[in-house]
Amino acid sequence: MTDQGRKRAHDLDVTVWVGKKGVSAVVDELDDQLTDRDLVKVKFHRSAQAGTGVDELAADLADRVSADLVETRGHTAVLHR
Repeated sequence: MTDQGRKRAHDLDVTVWVGKKGVSAVVDELDDQLTDRDLVKVKFHRSAQAGTGVDELAADLADRVSADLVETRGHTAVLHR
């Protein structure tokens, strides 16, 4: 991703939150959002992690919506399609 793209990702607000119901609960919403815009920021609450790392959860979610995982930082991931 270009520096301009990384800046866009940094400036994004979180619009999808993954909670205790896990990634399955947000797949449809994330898919809709990626249809409307190319970058979406996702926040993983601790209750969603249950011993699984954010990188692994974000990769799983990206795979389910046919998106690319741009980056993860802390409990947040940016996906692109």
